[in-house]
Amino acid sequence: MKKGNRNHFLSALLIFVGCIALLLLPSWSMGQKGYVNLSVDQFVEMLKKKDFVLINVHIPYEGEIPLTDLFIPYNAIDQYKEKLPRQKDAKIVVYCRTGPMGTIAAEKLVSMGYTKVFNFQGGMRAWEKSGRQLLLFDRK
Repeated sequence: MKKGNRNHFLSALLIFVGCIALLLLPSWSMGQKGYVNLSVDQFVEMLKKKDFVLINVHIPYEGEIPLTDLFIPYNAIDQYKEKLPRQKDAKIVVYCRTGPMGTIAAEKLVSMGYTKVFNFQGGMRAWEKSGRQLLLFDRK
């Protein structure tokens, strides 16, 4: 095989292998921190099939996104182990009012061994800004 043809063959092979790798990779990469930050659009898309536990971690209570499953303070996640899924590969989405408490909660869940953790960035504020409404209950 001539040198020029070999280079074209190797380039084509690399492109082919790269395409196959992209097809085989999971659609969500957990990223360097071990969790995925979600935009409003990504979060809304996930809600359509709701195959995860949705946790409001904001304190104090200021409302909730529909379909919320649990209310656990961001700074006490490890104290509510009995409420969390037993399976460490269960999908968990956390959110707060604007984002920082959700980030802390996501990091804590990862440190506890959970492998499919998602943080809805912007939380309730982003939800409302997108034209959606929060639910408000008396949670005293």
